[in-house]
Amino acid sequence: MDLQSIKNRFGIIGNSPALNHALNVAVQVSSTDLTVLINGESGVGKEVFSQIIHSLSTRKHNPFIAVNCGAIPEGTIDSELFGHEKGSFTGAVDARKGYFETVNGGTIFLDEIGEMPLGTQARLLRVLEAGEFIRVGSSKVQKTDVRVIAATNKELFEFTQKNRFREDLYYRLNTVPIRVPSLRDRKEDIPLLFRKFSVDFAERYKTTPVQLEEDAKNLLISYPFPGNVRELKNIAEQISVLSTNKMIVAKDLAPFLPERSFNRLPVLAHPNVPAGSAAEFANEREILYKLFFDMKRDVTELKKMFLEVLQNGGSQVQMPGNFFNDTLMAEPKQMDMHQPVLNSSAAQQPMILGNNGDIHEHVEVEESLNIMDKEKELIIKALKKHKSKRRDAALDLGISERTLYRKLKEYDIEEL
Repeated sequence: MDLQSIKNRFGIIGNSPALNHALNVAVQVSSTDLTVLINGESGVGKEVFSQIIHSLSTRKHNPFIAVNCGAIPEGTIDSELFGHEKGSFTGAVDARKGYFETVNGGTIFLDEIGEMPLGTQARLLRVLEAGEFIRVGSSKVQKTDVRVIAATNKELFEFTQKNRFREDLYYRLNTVPIRVPSLRDRKEDIPLLFRKFSVDFAERYKTTPVQLEEDAKNLLISYPFPGNVRELKNIAEQISVLSTNKMIVAKDLAPFLPERSFNRLPVLAHPNVPAGSAAEFANEREILYKLFFDMKRDVTELKKMFLEVLQNGGSQVQMPGNFFNDTLMAEPKQMDMHQPVLNSSAAQQPMILGNNGDIHEHVEVEESLNIMDKEKELIIKALKKHKSKRRDAALDLGISERTLYRKLKEYDIEEL
């Protein structure tokens, strides 16, 4: 069966290369009994791919069942999947067959597999490796011949690193991975999908299908669609029902697109730091800390300058009268445009005139910006100030005496 026939049969709209590749993999693997893991964001249509695989397989005349692992309570999921014996737990008034028993010979689709409890994961691994399972409350091993297709909108490999998903089960499920592209990765398909949905809703509500003008089409394509195809379908339905105009322009479309807040804080760009990760937020904190310490250093230098002016009566410390004008009005050739911006403050340091009239440039010593060094320095200062009285020092630092004691051990600070 060719790709277009499969799209027509299952109502798949689009011709993007990523979508076609995912469909080709699904078709190729359907004739085997290999376990398949379908990856993709919520709303991209992962269940449709499981139906394609089952309908093109040798099991197509046997049962197919889709199970949402995230929708079944942790206390009952073992019973749902593997069955239970009468009296095995409170409320088990009769014996019950699980899905792996009733779907024997067919296909079971486990959606949101990342939400499956660890105990259930161990039982599932046994099914995948040996085709065996045990009902809850029983000691009898039963056989089953079920093909498992799993799907997730999470990164299961990251879950394995956090001990939230069994690593052996991950590799057992990931025999053949299929990644379904998000809608923002197949922008060329958005107008086609919108037209299909608008026609469907027009038939349902007995109205004329809405159409998009070019500016509205561009606006729709530029929208990120976090809810993917499901969100696009909802927007098409809203416009079909609520819009009075059948030719939609950008200003008519805009109210139907939810406003999204974007993080506008500066970040340190790094190719290995994924957006939204903990490392990204750590970079933002580093920038803020650097900003605060730079401000503190500038204020400290300003205090030093005025203190020297007061101590010397203004005779030995001078700020050149035309300094700012000279700096701002300097010819481009006199300024090194390749110097980093942070180093430009060196040209603004005060000049000190010695007794012999020689000019000495004030040299700035770079302070350590390490937070642990600063914390250690403050603790030592507080102890010296209060003559090693830990309670008074802790009160001055704004921490508990117990925390101060722990910090003394952590930084190996001896009693002063």
